[in-house]
Amino acid sequence: MDAPIIKSFRIGGTSRDSAVGSSAVITSINPADGSIAGTVTRATAQDVDDAVAVAWDAFRNKPWRKLRPDQRATTLYEIGRRLLLERESLARLQMQDSGKPMKECLHMVDAAAGHFRYYAAVCETWQNEMTSPRGEYFSMALAEPFGVVACITPWNSPIMNEAQKAAPALAAGNAVLIKPSEETPQLALELVRICYEAGLPEGLITALPGYGEDVGAAMVKHPGVRMVSFTGGTDTGRAIGAIAGQRLIPVGLELGGKSPHIVFEDADIDRAVAGVMSGIFGSAGQSCVAGSRLFVQKSIYKRFMESLVEKTRSLCVGLPDDPGVQMGPLVSKAHRDKVAGYVDIGRQEGGKILVGGDRPTDPRLQNGCFYMPTIIDGLTNRARVCQEEIFGPVLVALPFEDEADVIEQGNDTAFGLAAGMWTGDYARAWRVARELEAGSVWINTYKQSHIATPFGGFKDSGIGREKGLHGLRLYSQVKSVYFGTHEKPMGL
Repeated sequence: MDAPIIKSFRIGGTSRDSAVGSSAVITSINPADGSIAGTVTRATAQDVDDAVAVAWDAFRNKPWRKLRPDQRATTLYEIGRRLLLERESLARLQMQDSGKPMKECLHMVDAAAGHFRYYAAVCETWQNEMTSPRGEYFSMALAEPFGVVACITPWNSPIMNEAQKAAPALAAGNAVLIKPSEETPQLALELVRICYEAGLPEGLITALPGYGEDVGAAMVKHPGVRMVSFTGGTDTGRAIGAIAGQRLIPVGLELGGKSPHIVFEDADIDRAVAGVMSGIFGSAGQSCVAGSRLFVQKSIYKRFMESLVEKTRSLCVGLPDDPGVQMGPLVSKAHRDKVAGYVDIGRQEGGKILVGGDRPTDPRLQNGCFYMPTIIDGLTNRARVCQEEIFGPVLVALPFEDEADVIEQGNDTAFGLAAGMWTGDYARAWRVARELEAGSVWINTYKQSHIATPFGGFKDSGIGREKGLHGLRLYSQVKSVYFGTHEKPMGL
């Protein structure tokens, strides 16, 4: 049997290798069939020290941060172009790492390229602020890079999330360290390679595959890291926030969600059903904005649920490279078992399984981490499955009376990442959207995302905003500069 190929990460142009079979590797398992998707070198705390030192040297001594914005933009445009040149191979690698359907992975590579193109445009058109004078001077507010920033990304959308952080951080002039999830470690290495092939000066971006408790913690605690951006679970976000608070460094935290998806009685039923299904079963429910709590007005509840259940039964669950597949596997067996455990909790709480609630019976899927799309009703909003993030294809349906009732129930959660609604009354849509405690609200659509539109959460769903102009501000600090115009000595 041939020895596995081990992909190495690089620090300052030097590859860090591990011996085959040693503990210093991470093996990514393809969740569709249990095969090995890839093996990468595992970073250590010492590697974090070395990477921070190299990043600071590059930040201080390489020309990147001192280039004109249009010059930095040229490199960012080129990174986006090269991502698209490797679109198919990158998408296939992500499919093998994460189990997402191929068509979804292709979309994510497109989005990653779009992130670099967008921040290239923002970079070369960014205008610093000339502030109003209040004396014999004029003043400016300038956006300055932090220096070295750490970006810790999740497994559910690796190439897209890594680009979403790296593009604005680099555009702002920073050096970037990426800690990808141990479940999906390969895409970050490819992104780093493409950045250097596009002309980014060596040392300005490094991917360090590893585990949160060692590599992630070492990054967050390192005195040379001036800012941390994290996407992931709320508990981990709190731990990072606590360390950052002690260190007095800024953080961007995009955390969990338990998003309400609301259907009013005047909604277009067919479109709402399709939107609800896409909102929870897209990405097999492994999305922070998944519409996992469905609120349907009582007058249409029975009719709506009958249609939703019927169409959910017809969803194609299968191998991610099947062109007709609509839902692939979950990311790992451990995660699938966690999702199944929550469905059991729903049963124990008195919930009724309307569809799903088990693994598929198709023999082709038995080696994978599949779970059927599941709908539960018969519970109240205080049930655990309505309050805790499941991060899988599990929808809990609840009837509601009126606007006041659904606003109260929709906001009755620790989270506040996203929400959606379907209605023919735009005055109602506006009223309810303003009352919902969520960072994103979709009206007669769901789960739309645009790099130019800010994204983040209220309450336990996070701090700060990624995407849009806010994304560049997240990775910048403000410096005020005053120019005196006094004709006489000051104070006279």
